[in-house]
Amino acid sequence: MSSASTAKAKNPIPVPPFERLAALLAGLEPGGDVIDLGVGEPRHPMPDFLMRALGEAQADFSKYPPIRGTEAFRGAAAAWLARRYPPLVEFPQGELGILPLSGTREGLFYIVFSAQARRCDIGHGAILMPNPSYHTYAAAALASGAEPVFLAAGPETGFLPDLGAIGEDTLARTVAFFLCTPANPQGVVADASYLEQAIELARRHDFLLIADECYSEIYTRGPPPGALEIAGGMGAGLANVISMQSLSKRSNLAGLRAGFCAGDPEFIEAFATFRGTVGPQMPLPVQHACAAVLADEAHVEASRALYAEKFDAADRILCGRLGYRRPEGGFFLWLDVGAHGGSERAVKTLWKECGVKLLPGSFLARDNADGTNPGADYVRVAMVHDLAVTQTALSRIAETLK
Repeated sequence: MSSASTAKAKNPIPVPPFERLAALLAGLEPGGDVIDLGVGEPRHPMPDFLMRALGEAQADFSKYPPIRGTEAFRGAAAAWLARRYPPLVEFPQGELGILPLSGTREGLFYIVFSAQARRCDIGHGAILMPNPSYHTYAAAALASGAEPVFLAAGPETGFLPDLGAIGEDTLARTVAFFLCTPANPQGVVADASYLEQAIELARRHDFLLIADECYSEIYTRGPPPGALEIAGGMGAGLANVISMQSLSKRSNLAGLRAGFCAGDPEFIEAFATFRGTVGPQMPLPVQHACAAVLADEAHVEASRALYAEKFDAADRILCGRLGYRRPEGGFFLWLDVGAHGGSERAVKTLWKECGVKLLPGSFLARDNADGTNPGADYVRVAMVHDLAVTQTALSRIAETLK
């Protein structure tokens, strides 16, 4: 039996989880000084040279930018990919198919339309995604008229979809598969063998594997493998594989709205044409600044060290509690609050008793066919504040949810 559950055709585009959180807590007074660990908004220092880099190209704000990006931007992205994933050093820039994005979220949304056009023989195809996962995946599928298929990603499958449990009938009508690694919200990493299996499925059934790797640079053990890195060593170039990269998380630049995608060059070219009609261009000064940011690793290493300190604190404060496990990547904790009434009740309790705001796991998941929600017993904790604030918040959580 497949682990997939299929959304009903009449389901509306889901309400964003943060709107649902605001409604959940409306009218409730916080029980202490507020610490918001609900939103994954990085609070570490941004690169100190960013404003200088923007200023160097400020006159270009008067120009329309090319949708495919400048040569300097694409070159910087290609150089970063080659440094981060050594097998890609063998690929010329053109074979990496690099395309700038005005924030990775818009790329994750628009890419579904091009993925469906690529497989127009299927019609309105299926879009696979983990359950729970980033809410934009389902919104993109529904907006495009595709069928979102939610794959169980709970403790029983190691918090990643069981690729062997996807039915052949589902795979035959799949046009794309969203795979987030390191995963939001659970923090697990798809290893090389898992990625190889996912790529083999994509090529066998000719769908697009969309690897959402926005958290790839936040880790406390070893650097997570990348989908393009694995594809590059399998032969057939980068066919059927797209990697989504973000400067929001890597470089603490959520407000810059800057990222890029890379991979299958034939698809990237078609995607660029589509975005040239409907998508936003990245302003030229932003592209100039991004090239400088991508060339610098010192600020990334400093930020990674700050996250490691906070996870060390979580190891001390939450060890043996709430199903805590140190995430392999990303900056979220995925805590089990099933013994405290489930995700929504626990979030309300923490808000009312100690002023800590978290996101209910149920808001990041969709109900299974049997009516259960795989996020119902979990809360997501965004470790984005400084060490002192984070320690205070974690101590309040541990004390309140004894």
